[in-house]
Formats: sequence, C-alpha cells, structure tokens
Amino acid sequence: PVAAPEVINPSRLDGDKALPGEAGLDRESAKARGTAIHRLLETLPTVPPEAWDDVATQLLGDHTAPGRDGMIQEAVEVLKSPALAEVFAKDALTEVGFSVTVDGQPMQGVMDRVLVRPDKVVVIDFKTNAIVPTTPEDCPEGILRQMGAYRQALATLYPDRPAEAAVLWTRTATMMPLPSPLLQDAWQCYQLA
Repeated sequence: PVAAPEVINPSRLDGDKALPGEAGLDRESAKARGTAIHRLLETLPTVPPEAWDDVATQLLGDHTAPGRDGMIQEAVEVLKSPALAEVFAKDALTEVGFSVTVDGQPMQGVMDRVLVRPDKVVVIDFKTNAIVPTTPEDCPEGILRQMGAYRQALATLYPDRPAEAAVLWTRTATMMPLPSPLLQDAWQCYQLA
C-alpha cells in the first residue's frame, strides 16, 4: 500500500512562535491565555457591547480573577479599536475551516478571520504574544510559515484575486500586514526542510 501524504496543518508548522526574551507565562499557561483571548474575540462581536463584561466573565469562569480581567481588557481594547473594525465587521468570515491541496500536498486548518473583497482576499490571525515584533521581518519564523501556508491556501481557494495575510497583535491592538515575498520565502523554506 502507498502511504497517504502528510496533511499540512499551518498552525502546527515548525519554527518559533515567540520572540527571544518573552518571559512570564510558561508554555501551557501562554497557550491557555491565547485560547481564552481567541474565544473572546470570536464570541464578543456577536453580542451587544454592553453585555461584553458579563459574557466574557462567563466564558472565562475557570480562570483566576486577575488573569481573567487582563484577558477581558485586552480583547475589549482590540474590539473597540476603530482601526480594526473591518476585522470584526458582520461580513468578515470567522473561524474558517478549510481543506485544500497545495503544491500536491493536502492542507487543512482553521483561519481566525478572512476578509473576502472584490479585489483581494485577506487572512488575519490573532496572536497574543507578550512581545510584539516591530516589523514583519522580525516576526518569528513559525508565524511566518503559518501565515505563508494560509496565504497559499487562500490563493488556491480564490484564484481570481490576490491573497494577502496579516497578524493582529492583541497585546497592542494593532494589525501587521505581512509582505507576500516574505511569506513566500517562509513557505519555500518549509517545503525545503
């Protein structure tokens, strides 16, 4: 029997996901914090802003109070940012599951947000890193590989328009568009590894 090709999951590609010097939470706590903030950013836009605190407290009921309050505040600051309104608009696609074949290999995963526009399609991934890079070139290699894979998947799904990618850094409530050549290089490095 012929072995089935390995399925690529962009969020599990090799490479660092954090910058050197990130301190504070251990890996499991940082992942739990990231998952909690993702959950808030997925759920809170579906309820009126006046209910955000109550809904967020219910969603994060099992987290300790000081940590919970900080996560809620971070998510709310992201949601209130006028510069990020398009990401949370009603026409933005949320938690987009996909399964495609890219360069002969199956790929599947879930994208945090996808904006489909007449002239382009954009994938946006939420990152809760403690240290936010100052430029796209400073992004950890694992994030660039992940976003490069997402961009490749979108290019396959939407061949009629350019595919772009950006990271939404929750710590600073800022969006960082990632240049296509940088993502292409990261994707090619993954393929050669």
